[in-house]
Amino acid sequence: MTATGRTKEPEYLSTLERGLSVLRAFDKSRPEMQLSEVAAATKLSPAVARRCLNTLVALGYVAKHGRRFLLRPEVLSFGWSYMSSMNFESVAHPHLQALRDETGDSSSMAVLSGHEILYVAHVSTQRHIRLSANVGTRFPVHATSLGRVLVAFQPKPAIDAFLETATLTEFTENTITSKAAMQKRLAKVRRDGFDAAEDELDYGIISVSVPVFNQDRNIACAINCSTSTSRVSIGELVETRLPLLRAAAQKIEAALVQFPYISYSLSGV
Repeated sequence: MTATGRTKEPEYLSTLERGLSVLRAFDKSRPEMQLSEVAAATKLSPAVARRCLNTLVALGYVAKHGRRFLLRPEVLSFGWSYMSSMNFESVAHPHLQALRDETGDSSSMAVLSGHEILYVAHVSTQRHIRLSANVGTRFPVHATSLGRVLVAFQPKPAIDAFLETATLTEFTENTITSKAAMQKRLAKVRRDGFDAAEDELDYGIISVSVPVFNQDRNIACAINCSTSTSRVSIGELVETRLPLLRAAAQKIEAALVQFPYISYSLSGV
């Protein structure tokens, strides 16, 4: 088995997996680390972690300052390669921009990434909220309307696996932390075709989300409108934004038909 729990195959490069795990170990809470910290974060032996780090230093993706390692800007080339090849400027941004312009809300597109959502497109407003989002931002599935939409429209085995393995951390008094309650909520989302959240990931944030399907009618991603609770009630948000979101989702679905490789990338199939 690999570090990700996948069974090794003849074509699987464990060395590449280890190198990528080192890059992913750096984050906001760990912007720089010593060798021992990298080894602990990646569950690699110090010797393997050292070889990975030294290779990444030689390639220009990691810098070494004294005994500490940190990422270099060169790692941004990975994200840029993805964003430039996926043509989101044509497929998603015009429709998210139109949502933002009409509602004054931030609008985003996200995909499922384990037990988190991953933002792949985002159009923001100038309004300040405590939790900001950008392309590459990750949030936990269970505390977001985007996340619940993304899980609710998965095949039943994937939903069952999520409910079995996810940790439902409490962020506010409104966060769903019961797996029975989450199962019930996911069933409702699938029936209704949307989800809304208020004060679940953080206080003062409200959102509504809908699914976007590929040409095989599998969920590819989800889009949302989000704003401050001081601007609108959850009832008004759903009433006024839901028709706009559904119309935008249909336009994005039509664009995905023209660029099928994007939908394959978003859904992973």
